[in-house]
Parts: sequence; structure tokens; C-alpha cells
Amino acid sequence: MISDAALTLTRKTNIPDAKFSILIPTWNNLEYLKLCVDSIRKNSTFKHQIILHINEGVDGSHDWVKQQADIDYSYSKKNIGICYALNHCRNLVATDYVMYMNDDMYVCPGWDGALLDQIKSIGHNYFFLSSTCIEPDSGNNCMISKNYGTDIKSFREEELLTEYADLPMHDWQGSTWPPNVVHRDVWDLVGGYSIEFSPGMYSDPDFSMKLWNIGVRYYKGVSKSRAYHFGSKSVSRIKKNAGYYRFIGKWGITTSTLTTHYIKTGMKFQGTLPEVELSSSVKAKNFFKKLKALLAGK
Repeated sequence: MISDAALTLTRKTNIPDAKFSILIPTWNNLEYLKLCVDSIRKNSTFKHQIILHINEGVDGSHDWVKQQADIDYSYSKKNIGICYALNHCRNLVATDYVMYMNDDMYVCPGWDGALLDQIKSIGHNYFFLSSTCIEPDSGNNCMISKNYGTDIKSFREEELLTEYADLPMHDWQGSTWPPNVVHRDVWDLVGGYSIEFSPGMYSDPDFSMKLWNIGVRYYKGVSKSRAYHFGSKSVSRIKKNAGYYRFIGKWGITTSTLTTHYIKTGMKFQGTLPEVELSSSVKAKNFFKKLKALLAGK
């Protein structure tokens, strides 16, 4: 329950020239969080507003953030999950652009400039942009597979900083995953992240689908904006929700239909996406998937 979660908001900063408001939910993951924040501080081209949501904070993260003069934060005595955390952080946003980032990510130099260059070139606010992640063992064609360490102890930071810019990758369709950025007005129009997906599984594709429904057709993964991702350091500790079936029940399609036929995730970026007309076979597949979800009570 949220009612007894002791939710608080603390604003410390006033950064008139900040470009992004970076929302980072964290749950007892202090060493990764420190590395993430440190990478933003030293590898950003521009100034940004950093906003943390501290879930529980019994590992020292609550005490640590109190000592950071350049970080705004929200806090809950209990773990309220990613969706509630992001929406609570929204109350502290002071810039035009809302960025969602995981606490187990390390941003590489120039990550922000590459995103801002893209935003300037688009010319409107109906976009969804992602940085390109580098992961130790990724089979995802939206990511670069290169191992610079699977945890804090094995992290080879200097090697990453020497090589990250030369790792081959192209801009890609289908922005979904963090680090991602939208305009504040677009975030507010769709209501942020949907709490029915709490604690967070499948909230990413749901957010993409909500953007599609308000007319966003520009979903771009930016190759030059890069971040190292250790991978699921918090998600692996929580009880998963039935997000797959919840998505089908809500939208009438599977997440694979969204990624394959709507936002074309992983394809080489070719610009604004076209409108979608699903084939009869795809419609039938989705109908039976939704029926199965309803019969299962998901």
C-alpha cells in the first residue's frame, strides 16, 4: 500500500540552464547508484537536474542522498516500485525534458549532447529517444554486446572509456528502454508510467504504446549516445507481475506485435514510422492471445 509508505519530496537544486531532468529509481543499490551518478557528473556535456527516488534506502542510500547538494530526491519508506517512483519524481521536474535512467547504468562521454542534437533536428515534441546500451552479453539487436564487467568489482571503466565510441552500431527504430527521454508535455499527456504494471515489468512497452496512441511516430535509438548497463541488478530481486498478460488485456495486442509491427524495434532507423494495418493472421493471433489472458484471469 502507498498510504503508509511515508512519501516525501526534497528539492535542493536550482539549475537554470539544466537540459534534462534525469529520473532514477533506486532500491538498496547504493554502489551502483553512486557509479551512475558519478558518470552523469563527469561524462555529461551539459548540466542536468538529477532526481532520485529512494525506495527504502536501508543500505545507506537515503543517508547518502541527503548529503548530495546537487541531487533532488523523493523517498518512500517502503519499496513502491518503478512506476509509482517515476510518477512521484515527476513532481520535482524543472526542465522541459524528462529522462528515465536505471541505477545500474554508466553513461559514456557525450551521451547527452547526442540526444540534444537529435531533439533539435526533429523540430517537434512528439518523439521518444533512447540511448544505446552496451551490455556484457546482449543478444538484443538494439544493444551493443561487449563485456566491460558484470558487476562493480569487475568493471573496467578505463577500457570502456577508451573503446566505447568505436564500437560499431547504427541508429535504430523502436525506442523503448532507458535511458530514454521525452518532452515533459508528452509525459504529462499520457500520465507517466502506468501503475497497473507496478512494480514495473512491461511498463516500458506500455509507455511506448501510450505514446503511439497520442500520435508519436518518431521512436529512435541514438547510436552516438551510449551507456554501459550492468543489467537487472534490482529487477532480479523482486517478485514479477503478470505484465505480459496485462499488456494484452489492456491493448488487445502482444508486446511482440507492438515491437514488430508498430515501432519496428531493432531495425535500422529510417525516420518517422508509418501507420499500421495488421494482417488478418496477426489480428487472429492477438485475439486468441487476449482470450487466453482473459480466461486465465490475468
